[in-house]
Amino acid sequence: MFGRFRTGRPGSPAIDAALSITQARYVSIDTELTGLDEKRDAIVSLGAVRMTGGTIRLGETFYRLVKPAKALTAESVVIHEITPSDVEEVPGIDAALAEFLGFCGNDILLGHFLSIDLGFLNREAKRQFGSPVKNAVVDTFSVHEWLRLRLRDHPCFASPARSCQLYDIAKCFGIPVNGAHNALMDAYTTAQLFQWMIPMLQTAGVRDIGSLVKIGIPFEGGESTKLAGEYCNL
Repeated sequence: MFGRFRTGRPGSPAIDAALSITQARYVSIDTELTGLDEKRDAIVSLGAVRMTGGTIRLGETFYRLVKPAKALTAESVVIHEITPSDVEEVPGIDAALAEFLGFCGNDILLGHFLSIDLGFLNREAKRQFGSPVKNAVVDTFSVHEWLRLRLRDHPCFASPARSCQLYDIAKCFGIPVNGAHNALMDAYTTAQLFQWMIPMLQTAGVRDIGSLVKIGIPFEGGESTKLAGEYCNL
């Protein structure tokens, strides 16, 4: 019997590990950044959309522009199209993060290459609140790779992966990609990808949150930022 468990981080909320993945509450999240260096770069925008199981709650979304602590570069503006004038009059990360974490509550966080988002969110949460983000998390890239090894006959897994980028994987599943590198739209795309994954996970024997969290551990390590930033072109 599963009972309740914690995600391993001090102070993290207990989760009913036996809860069905079709009944759990999730928040799909994304951040846009001035760059990928967690020590020097900063968050420019935050986006999130809530899900219950495979149902995306379009009326429950979150989007905030953030005045970054570091000046925007031409390279980052080309990617996310957020200009210095867009963020000149908006609040900084302290106000935005408090609202964002309030929106997320204790729900499970979903993200594609989530370790990058968490790196920046945890840095700011530690500075502002003294502790990192405590929610349970699921990385859709980790889930995608786990499914690839087990459902080789699926058209999206039959051939070798040519890209791990969110947009390319989404297109493979027939998910339209609009507003790429907009934090809210990327969160929505990730939510749609997870919608597709739920029945595939059930087919592969993953039916409860305890099992999902174990296979959805965020991809990380010394090469994670390089892989996500260069190979996957995030």
